[in-house]
Amino acid sequence: MISVIIPTLNEEETIASVVDFAKNQAHVTEVLVIDDKSQDKTVSIAQKHGATVVTSTKLGKGASMRDGVSFAKNDILVFLDGDINPYPHHTIRLLTEPILQGEVDFAKSSFNRNAGRVTELVAKPLLSIFFPDLLSFSQPLSGMIAGRKELLKQIDFRDDYGVDIGILIDMHLMNARMKEVGIGYIENKSKPWQALGKMSKEVAQTIISKAASNNSSNFNFEELGTITEIRSQMEVSLESQFKKLKKMIIFDMDNTLLLGRFIDACAERFQFKKELLEIRSLEHDPVIITKRVASLLKGRNYGELIQLLDTIEIVPETKIIIQELKERGYITGIISDSYDFVTNHIKNKLGMDFSLGNELEFSKGVATGEVKIPSYLFNNPKSVNRLSICKTNAMTAILERYNIHKQNCIAIGDSMNDLWMIKEAGLGIAFCSKDDLVNHHADIIISEPSFKKLLEVAL
Repeated sequence: MISVIIPTLNEEETIASVVDFAKNQAHVTEVLVIDDKSQDKTVSIAQKHGATVVTSTKLGKGASMRDGVSFAKNDILVFLDGDINPYPHHTIRLLTEPILQGEVDFAKSSFNRNAGRVTELVAKPLLSIFFPDLLSFSQPLSGMIAGRKELLKQIDFRDDYGVDIGILIDMHLMNARMKEVGIGYIENKSKPWQALGKMSKEVAQTIISKAASNNSSNFNFEELGTITEIRSQMEVSLESQFKKLKKMIIFDMDNTLLLGRFIDACAERFQFKKELLEIRSLEHDPVIITKRVASLLKGRNYGELIQLLDTIEIVPETKIIIQELKERGYITGIISDSYDFVTNHIKNKLGMDFSLGNELEFSKGVATGEVKIPSYLFNNPKSVNRLSICKTNAMTAILERYNIHKQNCIAIGDSMNDLWMIKEAGLGIAFCSKDDLVNHHADIIISEPSFKKLLEVAL
């Protein structure tokens, strides 16, 4: 009998189809969804369609896979990605048949798509040096696999992009009988070019670390040095091409550009901390929250609000870094759920190109307590999620205005309000974030209040 394990994180659009597909396959008696604390309806949909849902003990696909092995009841396990729809009909049969027939202990999928850039530029060159026997696998980074539980229990599941190649190498080092199985055609999401650096690094680290710990591998520093030199020359060539691209960097404002939050500073100065806390703790609708918070500013003079804003420190040297980014060809701006008069003031201070925020209403220089939420923040046919209001909608609108593809966009933020921007931009950066989920989804984490690291990645 077969257990199907599906690691998930915010897969409400596809999880029903994947669960139904697994449940309808011969010999499958258990479907486990190992959820990575999804913020959408993934869990409830999976349960409704008959999957057993378990919350992962730790963020990361590798941890979810490890938990799935622990919970699975059957001796043969299949891992499927939760974001693929549809799967070729015979996927599970093709992966498990060689195991059921005693031919192999582990099967890894290949499918009708050219091998990815990380596979060709990083994985295969390193495998050719350290694990040449694995070059027979055309798609060593494929995530759809099947294997015997007794072997999978011995695997070192990594928590980064190296997890899939790590499983393959571990199986090889355990002398498991292995086979690559063609499963047909699937639509698989490609990573944007900015995210490839992180993926390449983690895949390379996995291969090299496993080679270094294995005495029988051909760990040759001379060959490794040659690859490093080739990669260095490639980076020089790519850098010259990146400078010609139309590209954008989007900053969150509160606790990102600013070392603090504007509305929190207002609550402190004008003594409505209790009311603000009550709104945040009791309300869940973002529209209602925005309108109720704006009402707390009723009667405040525009001048005193700007004076208060100027007391909040901006991250040191940000203006210099913005200027350097603009010289490199980046359009820079702010998308915030604060107010446009605030974002415009900060934009002008830093010499940025645009700012987007909620429109606080003033009458004769005095706040009325009313606010207009711009239409570009609301859910629309182009939205990437079902949230009623999301900064990603504003990001899409501003990218269209400047005719820039989202893969050529960097998004920087610190909170759950920035999560989808960080996920959808070509390169997502978590800035001094205290949220594990934001840090997990970010391609880069900046832990210190400085944007100097931007100059290393924004070519």
